Amino acid sequence: MTDFAYRAVNAHGQRVRGQLQAADLVDLEQRLRDLDLDLLHGKPVTASHWLHRQRPISRRELIKLCFHLEQFLRAGVPIIESLTDLRDAIHHPPFRQVIADTIQAIEGGLTLSEALARHPRVFDPVFCNLIRAGELSGRLPDILRSLSEALKRDDELASHSRRLAIYPAIVTVVILAALGVALLYVVPELARLFHSTGRPLPWQTRQLILLSGLLADYGWLLAVAVPTSALGARMAVRRHAGLRLRFDAALLRLPIIGAILNKIILARFTGLFAMMYASGITIIDALKTAEDVVGNTALQHGLQQVGRAIEDGRQVSEAFLAVDLFPPMVTRMLRIGENTGAIDTALANVSYFYDRDVREAIERLQASIEPLLTLVLGALLLGVMSAILMPVYDIITHMPL
Repeated sequence: MTDFAYRAVNAHGQRVRGQLQAADLVDLEQRLRDLDLDLLHGKPVTASHWLHRQRPISRRELIKLCFHLEQFLRAGVPIIESLTDLRDAIHHPPFRQVIADTIQAIEGGLTLSEALARHPRVFDPVFCNLIRAGELSGRLPDILRSLSEALKRDDELASHSRRLAIYPAIVTVVILAALGVALLYVVPELARLFHSTGRPLPWQTRQLILLSGLLADYGWLLAVAVPTSALGARMAVRRHAGLRLRFDAALLRLPIIGAILNKIILARFTGLFAMMYASGITIIDALKTAEDVVGNTALQHGLQQVGRAIEDGRQVSEAFLAVDLFPPMVTRMLRIGENTGAIDTALANVSYFYDRDVREAIERLQASIEPLLTLVLGALLLGVMSAILMPVYDIITHMPL
């Protein structure tokens, strides 16, 4: 299969651009026809087309898929007909193609989980393993409901995280823009006025003028160096496993932010782990599958140690306690679940505990960030204004009457 970039016309005569996987142009034309599109032009995607990559499938589209597929299956609609109706209702062409390919794979003899596993960029191993567990247990609608709820929970956590970052980002951009305009346009004019008087300038004024000169002379270098350094550091962290491990561990040790990030990751992990165990997946398999979704190699390394300890015969609560991933209250809940034979309920309680803790931590941080940023902004403005007004006041007081 090859990625093809195409231009097509829909049923309303509108031109559509996108990318699809197909064996050749004939297969591409047939796949577009299944999506009610007429091919105008198509060619294989090469490295030079990296700017035209598809928009990824959003989490909310997966939520809609799980919800509607669950409703169809509970109503007794066969899986092929259910997916066909869903394909016709989807407006995102790449996702429609994924569903169309899934339908063809099922018609060719594959199960739903096997067909979904053909698209790992859309359906991760956790998703496919849960679908497989639902097929084997005959509880596929229940699994789809659990998946929908888990995706909603992940979407809420991501939304909380975005809200936490948006306000500081906006304030930072505004502050930097205001300082940049002042240093590049206002301070040079005032510097000429101050120097024309021949009077000595205060220390903070001299530093402000020096900073203005450096920004005017080397601002272009700063504008190039900062994004280049950030991109280089990001590529180095991605490609070097040891560096990635140290970077991820350092993120978790950051004051305040590190603790919240740790809770967000563990909230997602515990939710998925609880859902997979409740679906009939063994603890070892659920743990190995959930390791890939934490997104932090330091925590992933700790979970691998937990898995090895459980394989060696240790209890789940003891294995988690040994690597110090969870607070004592959580490990006590796991121990109670082991003693009562209701470890799935204990895991669900752990997930609820972390979900609530993350929301409360983010709300507290949001409440403290606003006054803190206000104080920072006020301090910066006070420093700039004092550096400007002190020489002005000195000039005025020494003017001849």
